[in-house]
Amino acid sequence: MARLTLEQVTRESKNGDAGDVTSLHLSHRALSDVSCLSNYQNLERLDLSCNCLSSLESLTSSVNLKWLSVVENKLDSLKGIESFPKLTVLNAGKNKLKTMDDIRSATSLRALILNDNNISSICKLDQLKYLNTLVLSRNPIFDIGDSLMKVKTLTKLSLSHCHIQNIGSSLVSCIDLKEIRLSHNKITIIPAELAQNIKLQNLDLGNNLIERWSGIKVLSSLQNLKNLNLQGNPIAEKDNLAKKVKKLIPCLRIFNAKPIERSSAGRNKSGEDEPYGKKDDASSKDTSQVDATKEAKREKSKLDAKILSREKLHDRTKEDRDRNAEKEFKRKKGMGKEERKSEGIDDAETPFLDLISLERNRHESDPKKKLDRKVSGAELLGGLVIDHVKKKKKGQRVAVGPAALQLLSPVQDVGMGGPSSWDD
Repeated sequence: MARLTLEQVTRESKNGDAGDVTSLHLSHRALSDVSCLSNYQNLERLDLSCNCLSSLESLTSSVNLKWLSVVENKLDSLKGIESFPKLTVLNAGKNKLKTMDDIRSATSLRALILNDNNISSICKLDQLKYLNTLVLSRNPIFDIGDSLMKVKTLTKLSLSHCHIQNIGSSLVSCIDLKEIRLSHNKITIIPAELAQNIKLQNLDLGNNLIERWSGIKVLSSLQNLKNLNLQGNPIAEKDNLAKKVKKLIPCLRIFNAKPIERSSAGRNKSGEDEPYGKKDDASSKDTSQVDATKEAKREKSKLDAKILSREKLHDRTKEDRDRNAEKEFKRKKGMGKEERKSEGIDDAETPFLDLISLERNRHESDPKKKLDRKVSGAELLGGLVIDHVKKKKKGQRVAVGPAALQLLSPVQDVGMGGPSSWDD
């Protein structure tokens, strides 16, 4: 553990005038005392992550702070947070917090990240009228209750790896929610009240206890839902689940972390496939998958045609051989034994391979027949077709589509309306 000095701050900021410093990065310094920062009253952005702080009270002079990270310290309370009236982003994850009650005084907050603590209940956040991102994953929280009833600005919520059993009507007022993460809980049913969250685009309910189809039917009301995860639930073991979900949510683009095929992305009332562009104009610009599929079909048609041609050629050649054999048999009937033996035909003492070689040598001596034997990379030998066309290596694949769809917009700061960058 160490005490922060003014000399260290000066080296970090590269500025001798404390009044001009607005941003400091002081992570991984084993700091337990940062009281010298009281001289830096114009600080707006401060990173003190991965240190040994046990309190925020030494920062109370930094009244202009807007962004503060104290992740992975030794905080057991958020006392002192009331001194930052302009604070919009607070990351205090991976500490020893048992309560979040002090946070109610930080009324300007837009993003609050308190994952990996010991918080057992969510306090009422009625005063946080601008909050849009709330991360409370990996806390021993059993119930959401009515803590979010008046937080109408919330767009991103993470309560994964908690102990939640029931959502109920706890999110009914959060009508602007676009992303909810509730994986690794004990949820058995998606409540009908979730139908009120019509702006929802991303929903992670992986590794819960949902086992019945009736438990997810409410999802049909979420017409903007693009990404759904149900992996790890008993219901996910049913073979026909994917087909049912696609039919239930026509606009869905990713299910259980896998892109949905365009051919089944949407169907009209008559049951016919609709053009994918009608569902998403942006994705209609990407035609590489369709083109690749068409090309693959063309190549297959060409290959089928070649195989058919070879089969027809083989049939014709066999018919010719049979006719020639019949003529030869009639001719040999009139020959004596010695004459037949001299030609090596129909003799028990002549090995089978010698017969093939003899037949091949006769063809080699005739340029016309030699030419007839080679057709499109195939060679006729003793009634066998030997294909010299190189076979495709085992495991070789043809790319038929683009990578997984990118649903989120370019990264912006958490709490400023852009997508979050949480772990889960």
